[in-house]
Amino acid sequence: MSETNGDEPNDGGIKMVVAVVRPDRLGDVKKALANVGAPSLTVTNVSGRGSQPAKKGQWRGEEYTVDLHQKVKIECVVADIPAEDVVQAIREAANTGDPGDGKIFVLDVAEAVQVRTGERGPEAV
Repeated sequence: MSETNGDEPNDGGIKMVVAVVRPDRLGDVKKALANVGAPSLTVTNVSGRGSQPAKKGQWRGEEYTVDLHQKVKIECVVADIPAEDVVQAIREAANTGDPGDGKIFVLDVAEAVQVRTGERGPEAV
């Protein structure tokens, strides 16, 4: 694992890694995240449009264009694992080399509170 400054992962803060990837790559991404020690995640089915080309279809003789493609949005919040390790794991697992593989965003988290215990900060993650 790599650390950002040699002291604490994420400079002692909390990071949220958000990735939007192809649905068929979800299984590989879950395995990759477990391998870097970040098995906790939230997954949402979403639709999106980017550099992936639109597809043409026909239904009842009418042609239509599908320009919003089905994707999954994966959110992973980490404190004790470097966010860069999570980013690299997702990137390697989701990459097919074709347009439409997705995007990854890293956000600072101002606060985290665990509902059950009330713990705050990195301990809540």
